[in-house]
Amino acid sequence: MKTMKEVCKATDTVPVKCLIIVHSYHHNNTLKIADEFSKVLNAKVIAPDQVILEKLDEYDLIGFGAGIDSGRHYKPILDLADILPEVNNKPAFVFSTSAMQGDDKVSKDHSLLRQKLQSKGYAIIGEFSCKGFNTNSFLKYFGGMNKGKPDIDDLKHAEEFALNLLDVLFVPEC
Repeated sequence: MKTMKEVCKATDTVPVKCLIIVHSYHHNNTLKIADEFSKVLNAKVIAPDQVILEKLDEYDLIGFGAGIDSGRHYKPILDLADILPEVNNKPAFVFSTSAMQGDDKVSKDHSLLRQKLQSKGYAIIGEFSCKGFNTNSFLKYFGGMNKGKPDIDDLKHAEEFALNLLDVLFVPEC
């Protein structure tokens, strides 16, 4: 028996309506990841200031992402989470790019956004993070760190993550 991601990939059809909200700053690292998710999920990608709150109920799955600054997502995505209307167990996912990675660090970096979304009734069905090129602070004087990130491998992992979201959603047919 084929998984939903295999069926959807083979038919090039995504049976859910998806939206990806991303704040990408500096080098557009996080936007590159959002665009990869968008290709798989046939999702619209918008910035937090483009969100029309009354239209969010039109989507079956919403992704929320931004770069990480001082251990949490950038302020525009957190501010959006504060004003979201209440929902009832709506599937969502969280994503980011940052200078440093590791399961514990990513979990901590995502904790504030995750908590805000869950308090509004969102069911977080997945989280994704990868390294991003960083020239913040003194790093700009040394050419930055993680040059070339996200790279082709990161984009492939983003594609796989997005495909796996389809199986988590357990969409009955494509």
